Amino acid sequence: MTTNNLKHSSRYIAVTILEKIEKNQSFSNLLLTEAVKKNQLSDKDRGLLTELVYGVIQNKLLLDYQLEPFIKQPEKVENWVRQLLRLSLYQMTQLDKVPAHATVNEAVRIAKARGHKGIAGFVNGVLRSIDRQGVRSPEEITDSVKYLSIRYSFPVWMIELLIEEVGIVETEKIIQSLSKRAKVSLRVNTQMKPMDEVIDQLNDEGYEVRPSQIARDGLICENGLPVSSELFKNGTITIQDESSMLVAEAMQIDEGDNILDACAAPGGKTTHMASYLDGSSGSVTALDLNKNKLKKVEENAERLGMSSLIRTRPMDARKVSDAFEAQSFDKILVDAPCSGLGLMKRKPDIRYQKTLDDIYALQKVQGDILDSVAPLLKKGGRLIYSTCTITLKENNEVIEAFLKEHQEFKLEPVFTHKKAVQLSKEGLVNLYPHYFDTDGFFIASLVKY
Repeated sequence: MTTNNLKHSSRYIAVTILEKIEKNQSFSNLLLTEAVKKNQLSDKDRGLLTELVYGVIQNKLLLDYQLEPFIKQPEKVENWVRQLLRLSLYQMTQLDKVPAHATVNEAVRIAKARGHKGIAGFVNGVLRSIDRQGVRSPEEITDSVKYLSIRYSFPVWMIELLIEEVGIVETEKIIQSLSKRAKVSLRVNTQMKPMDEVIDQLNDEGYEVRPSQIARDGLICENGLPVSSELFKNGTITIQDESSMLVAEAMQIDEGDNILDACAAPGGKTTHMASYLDGSSGSVTALDLNKNKLKKVEENAERLGMSSLIRTRPMDARKVSDAFEAQSFDKILVDAPCSGLGLMKRKPDIRYQKTLDDIYALQKVQGDILDSVAPLLKKGGRLIYSTCTITLKENNEVIEAFLKEHQEFKLEPVFTHKKAVQLSKEGLVNLYPHYFDTDGFFIASLVKY
């Protein structure tokens, strides 16, 4: 393989992506999309690149734990060299399709292309020692928190917080689930085509789909991503996680409702809510602080045929009372900015980019948004608060604090169409990822009296 060809290989590109993620806290999904387009990778190479990048991120602390005995001066190892070692070790220990000697040889070639003979010799020495001696097991770790942290590659603070909130048994189930790859789930606009006809058409096109256990409008696709299907192109189906589909159900929308979506981007829930409206009197006002993100809402609305029902407006949701009159809306959704810890199946790098301080800072923002939108809801109207995180501090505690300050609001059980979704004793949806193999999610339903 020539040096130029090597630089366009999945493994070489993976090292570059991993380096950027760690150096700049870039998001893996965005860098992967950019790399696939730039290098015009085949389906096979794209699949390998995704496997390598996500695999290394999801196992980073474990890989470092296993590498540690073989590196005498870790502080002198450059970022890209560490990424190359992690990548190679991941292949050697967790992928069985490529022989170890082939992985070592490829790593040495990459080291020579990016560095020099000295680095290539170092990489060769470390990996061949690992191949001869094997790596240590995290089972040797006696401290339970450290064990879970290393075994599943989650930061200690996150393990400690989850143990405090749900106990050690549930914590391991949660992080084990978040270490899996995300399923592909589809939302069906059944006003355009009945669910059974959509299933039949997708099956005819070669896709294996089954109904969601928890979302009435949801399907799970077992093979591939049906974005080339005519159903996707004409807006009958869209990509959305099952958990977030529960939000529009919980809103209990009437056809003529005037709805505020206070934190709308990228627009999945916005368009789902709009699909319940009649097109004459009902509407969704979609806000977001970021103008560029609102463009994504508009693009989604156009593809799904919802543009006439959705009005976008760039705005900080904490300042909505300056722009709208009191009691302007029948329903309000606050899909609040959050840590996103429930999304780690599809964005594994989140776990290394957040801290406990971030959780407390977000808690303040979430409370401020709820305080701001509260006066805009009509009496008898419904306020849905949702997040794609799993911490009680961003979920239950935020709602508890809000209710203490707003006696005019009462908590009601979250409405869902499917009985599989279990509510807490307070009527909340704390949807942990291991329950149904979804994203982690939270929903609370409040009515104004």
